[in-house]
Amino acid sequence: MMIFIAFVGLVLGIMLLNALLNTLIFPRLYPMTSADTPLVSILIPARNEAAVIGQTVTHLLQQTYPNFELLVLDDQSKDGTSAVALKAGANDPRLQILSGFHMTIGWTGKNHACHVLSQHAKGDILIFTDADTQWQPDALAALIGQMQQHNADLLSVWPTQVTETWAERLVVPLIMLAIVGYLPLVMTHYSPFALFAAANGQCMAWRRAAYQRVGGHESVKASVLEDVLLARRAKQHGLSLRLCDGTNLILCRMYSDWPSVRDGFAKNILAGYGSAGALVVATIFHWAIFLVPWMLLFTPYSAWGAILIAMGVLLRALTAISSRQRLIDALLLPISVLLMTVIAFQALRWHSTGGPRWKGRIIGRARG
Repeated sequence: MMIFIAFVGLVLGIMLLNALLNTLIFPRLYPMTSADTPLVSILIPARNEAAVIGQTVTHLLQQTYPNFELLVLDDQSKDGTSAVALKAGANDPRLQILSGFHMTIGWTGKNHACHVLSQHAKGDILIFTDADTQWQPDALAALIGQMQQHNADLLSVWPTQVTETWAERLVVPLIMLAIVGYLPLVMTHYSPFALFAAANGQCMAWRRAAYQRVGGHESVKASVLEDVLLARRAKQHGLSLRLCDGTNLILCRMYSDWPSVRDGFAKNILAGYGSAGALVVATIFHWAIFLVPWMLLFTPYSAWGAILIAMGVLLRALTAISSRQRLIDALLLPISVLLMTVIAFQALRWHSTGGPRWKGRIIGRARG
């Protein structure tokens, strides 16, 4: 048992050190202006987003940055997404609505939509962002300033996540737990190794030449993990990759209830781990480091269990601080792990029955 305790302590100790360093050095968006204002294309793939697209378009058209166009691709929505976006645009000439195009075999819907958007974009900088992101007026200027300051070929912003229901609060912040706890940011920014690449598809800003050099979304057309794969391709091509925290300038509410949280995470988690076997191993691993210590409280090793519990809670608290989430939710980490186990089972069930489902589609299948 002491070997197990030592192993868990070592793992948590390494993760804590990495999280502390990342929390201190993670770049933050902040309002800034630049004399250089290249044309920016903001590109939004949207499928059945009528509930949020109006607010998103309104906020984006209120940006203080002076030189941009906004393209929204309505990917065969059935809820009037185009009409809502047009109404929000109020005839602003910077807004263009594209109709969904039939996909060819081998594409996922989002990748195909992003590919079509890139072909219609005129900007020197291409920003792919989701329909449920919320951009404050200074956000675009801050993003372009950050990109220019670091001469980034790809800048990916981690929006501040808006979490309201318990399902959101307990699961969504685990994205940042993975980034802050597992990813050494220094290696992401400065090493040439694709292993350390990461990105968030909610906001990815590319220099057009860099996007074309990696092959754009066509190079990852069949993947639901396109953001990470594109970041890896950027590394492989020797391009400059930067990550940045949205610091309430760019926000996102990904989901609104438990079914959407479960299915939204389940559609990506298997691709993230690479195989069903790896997902099972990862689930067992997280049980070992975050759940088993609580069980030790009822054994002669209770003191060690308490120490390991404190380390796990502190790790979750650090990620809450760095991502502007509720600190008290760190105490509920075991429940978060159990919910992620349910999500893993959903992903495995889908894997055995044809593939993940999202917004009425089996992801990866398309009409010819």
